Amino acid sequence: MSVSTHVLDSVLGRPAAGIAVRLLAGDDLIAAGVTDRDGRCRLTDDATALGTHRLVFATGQWFAEQDREAFYPEVTLTFSVVEPADHHHVPLLLAPYAYSTYRGS
Repeated sequence: MSVSTHVLDSVLGRPAAGIAVRLLAGDDLIAAGVTDRDGRCRLTDDATALGTHRLVFATGQWFAEQDREAFYPEVTLTFSVVEPADHHHVPLLLAPYAYSTYRGS
């Protein structure tokens, strides 16, 4: 299973570069990365187990580095892996007081 994400700052209408992201399965850290200048981060191309996984975004730190207030110090997106061979792309649309997500392709 490969996992990637794309973070967009929905207030400024641009990619959110420099957000730290962790991929976990249970309490185990599978991979970690930082979004690039296009707001993208490919966390792993390696196979992982079936089951529940989490992407944890350090959003509070990112907003603080920009001198912007934010309500959520981190955003955790939990998703299920039922087809380990599939690519899982989990985008995050981010604002200081809201966020949304969907399963991308």
